[in-house]
Amino acid sequence: MEAGGVADSFLSSACVLFTLGMFSTGLSDLRHMQRTRSVDNIQFLPFLTTDVNNLGWLSYGVLKGDGTLIIVNTVGAVLQTLYILAYLHYSPQKAKIIQTKSTQRLSFSLTIATLLSSTSWSIYGFRLKDPYITVPNLPGILTGFIRLVLFYKYPPEQDTKYRLLQT
Repeated sequence: MEAGGVADSFLSSACVLFTLGMFSTGLSDLRHMQRTRSVDNIQFLPFLTTDVNNLGWLSYGVLKGDGTLIIVNTVGAVLQTLYILAYLHYSPQKAKIIQTKSTQRLSFSLTIATLLSSTSWSIYGFRLKDPYITVPNLPGILTGFIRLVLFYKYPPEQDTKYRLLQT
């Protein structure tokens, strides 16, 4: 295998790994919804936008015949649809939006995973000279850095009832 082939294979694997990691961050939200039977402190919009994004990228992957895009976005669409169905099952009839200067409602793990995933996909698209992969992932890099700044400026309060990783 030539050097470019090895690098492309490694980058493809990194894209899949980081993206599946990003999709799996919703599992902790799913577990929280099942345990509390509510959607408190969980946002619906990331599930919906990621699902729509997965379906779009899955279509592109099929048209292009790119196995990396097909695999990762099939898994993503299935997981995001599961999260949406669980959210709808546990959500109350009335939704309230509270604007605060707090990152408690933002997922730090999703922020990091999105940043890594978007960066790896942008590099993957750049290596393939495919702007249709590179360009749509640039906003993910930008918003990832913006969210990191928000976490720095407004650190989340510790919630003893809901910790992402407990040892």
